[in-house]
Amino acid sequence: MLDFDTWQSPLSARYASTEMRSIWSDQKRFSIWRRLWLALAESEQALGLDITDAQLDAMRSHLDDIDFEAAKSYERTLRHDVMAHVHAWGDIIPEARGIIHLGATSQFVNCNTELILIRDSMQLIAAKSAAVILALCKFAQEWKTLPTLGATHYQPAQPVTVGRRAVTWAQDLWLGLEDLEHRIDTLRFRGVRGATGSQASFMALFNNDAAAVESLDRMVTEKMGWATTQRFPVTGQTYPRVVDAQIVGTLGVIAAAMHKCCTDIRLLAGHRELEEPFEKNQIGSSAMAYKRNPMRCERICGMTRHVMTLAAAPLQTASVQWLERTLDDSSNRRLVLPEAFLALDGALDVLRNVAEGLIVRPAVIEARLRAELPFMATEDLMMAAAARGADRQEAHEAVRTHSMAAAEVVKSGGQNDLLARLADDPLFAGIDLESALDPERFIGRCPQQVDTFVEAVGKAVADRWNDQIGSPAALQI
Repeated sequence: MLDFDTWQSPLSARYASTEMRSIWSDQKRFSIWRRLWLALAESEQALGLDITDAQLDAMRSHLDDIDFEAAKSYERTLRHDVMAHVHAWGDIIPEARGIIHLGATSQFVNCNTELILIRDSMQLIAAKSAAVILALCKFAQEWKTLPTLGATHYQPAQPVTVGRRAVTWAQDLWLGLEDLEHRIDTLRFRGVRGATGSQASFMALFNNDAAAVESLDRMVTEKMGWATTQRFPVTGQTYPRVVDAQIVGTLGVIAAAMHKCCTDIRLLAGHRELEEPFEKNQIGSSAMAYKRNPMRCERICGMTRHVMTLAAAPLQTASVQWLERTLDDSSNRRLVLPEAFLALDGALDVLRNVAEGLIVRPAVIEARLRAELPFMATEDLMMAAAARGADRQEAHEAVRTHSMAAAEVVKSGGQNDLLARLADDPLFAGIDLESALDPERFIGRCPQQVDTFVEAVGKAVADRWNDQIGSPAALQI
């Protein structure tokens, strides 16, 4: 519920999806805490500690009914969030109060829970990234043969095709997705490690039985859904904070790819070549009613810029974790980790909407290309003149002179008259100048490159992520 009398984060009130907000909710976090405490107690009982079935049953029956007000009240007194929840849960299950958190340190619940939240969040971000990639692949296939003016240095350059440009956007996102998949596949669980990672408290519980402590670590890891091979070999009090830097850095890469894509769309919208979806009753400007602003791409750029700025914080946090751990990571990570995922999540939803509804204006694209195409053709015309016996250097100078003059005409608002100038030049007599302006002569292998990308990348992305993407079925590649 929104409280209009106090500040609300736009990530929860406006941008992020219900699914991502649920992952980072207090209900999700503290329910996982209780499941970790249960897994610890179950494993301790199985290894011989004096824990009764009745205590475990009590824990199992109250995993999700969290009294948040009671926990807040305890925290105001105790100044410790983990112990506040230990006491709040203990009030509900007094028979198990004495075994909650037995042998553990706060980071047993904090770190292990955050790794679960991060894993679930990465899965969601990966699926949404895949959906955008597939939407761009579909768009690229549809427009793979339509020539469009290329640009380098934001100046007119050799033509490409509308579809080929789209797969360059998709490729940037795919590189980010590939990195994210690696992060998912290699993420590790902290496990049961104690106050400084030495497991000394558990050695005391099990009378220095190292095999029992190792079994405890393995059992809790498996109960929480991780393979025993997915554990950090060693930790301090926390899991290594460089992991946060790796993951948020990968989110920053995806954000940068999205920002670049949406910036390109915004530039092309300025030329009216492409338009993002625009609803029937949508208002582009409160003052200029005729406007059709690319507000969705602008929103994406703003949100992804925030994600990119967040990528620096985990690096700094990791670098100042003195010895076995300092607490200055806690407050920073409470901001950075959820916000990086929530902001990217919301931006990906918007970009999928844009990619699935991109509008192409072929007439505008052709007109812009035709205006610049004579300049693009000059190298071929120069070679044709040389083949007919003209001095190559003279032909080059003639092309340069006529091109500069024609450019001045264009910059003054006139039509490009370069071909007319060349037609009047004896060096180019007998050359079919008009046939040199066929746009398809200048797009190289762009259509084939689209097909190659979709076949090599699009299908692999679809195979891995289609089950998690959902509708529309048209995203099948």
